[in-house]
Amino acid sequence: MSLAYYPGCTLKTKARNLEEPGIASLEVLGFKLEEIPRWNCCGAVYSLAEDDLIHQVAPIRNLIRVKEQGKDKLATLCAFCFNTLKRANLLMRENAEKRNTLNSFMDEEIDYGGEVKVVHLLEVLRDEIGWEVLAQKVKLPLRELKIAPYYGCTLLRPREIAIDSVENPTILREFLEALGASPVDFPESTRCCGSYQIISNPDDISEYARDILNSALSHGAEALVLTCPLCDYNLGRGQKELIKKHNEFKEMPLFYFTQLLALALGLDSQVCHFELNYGSPESLLREKDLLS
Repeated sequence: MSLAYYPGCTLKTKARNLEEPGIASLEVLGFKLEEIPRWNCCGAVYSLAEDDLIHQVAPIRNLIRVKEQGKDKLATLCAFCFNTLKRANLLMRENAEKRNTLNSFMDEEIDYGGEVKVVHLLEVLRDEIGWEVLAQKVKLPLRELKIAPYYGCTLLRPREIAIDSVENPTILREFLEALGASPVDFPESTRCCGSYQIISNPDDISEYARDILNSALSHGAEALVLTCPLCDYNLGRGQKELIKKHNEFKEMPLFYFTQLLALALGLDSQVCHFELNYGSPESLLREKDLLS
């Protein structure tokens, strides 16, 4: 089964360790992710200014590309891209005045009214494949691997675009359980990593990271699983700063969910690009006899 796919900018550069294992894993599960043609940057963040319609052109043009292909669903891997695309899509569905303005402005494009459904790959795994089927496909159960699910903001906020319960999300826990891992719940799992404050207040990021990582560690986690390249960057950079400031700080490996999926499905570890991860995840995997 083919599924229209939007990669976004970061997955082609610094987050290949999110994209490549995801594409390879979905092929094993019977889904071909077909990259949409002529895609552009989604704009990175969704504009909160009511009169900033020009900021919506970038994500909506990507949705138009999907409609042009005759598809009605678009899958994403990056949580930030998912958030931006889905919120822009919701705007086009629910606000007739702004929809008409944007369609008039993009006079060389076909009219768009929110016909495409935007989904995250975790939703595809849960809703179209199912956890039971996924568990049956696992060749290398991730036994004894204690992983804390970290959601951050963009999969769950705002409520109208969330892929799970905002107060008590379980989708990453259920995903990890299907792979045979041991999920570790911790209270900071939905706390913001600092997002783009890394640009204006870089020194504050290590403090965000310290609260999140120490919380996961204190609840018995050996690593975090993520869906967002910005979370990966902030928590990874934050760890580097914390190690400099606090001798007692313990480094924590960071995984993308697609890497754990590919590993559990028995794919070659080279597709995972663990060398791009923070926190030396390969050492932990070897310790658990999950990586030769």
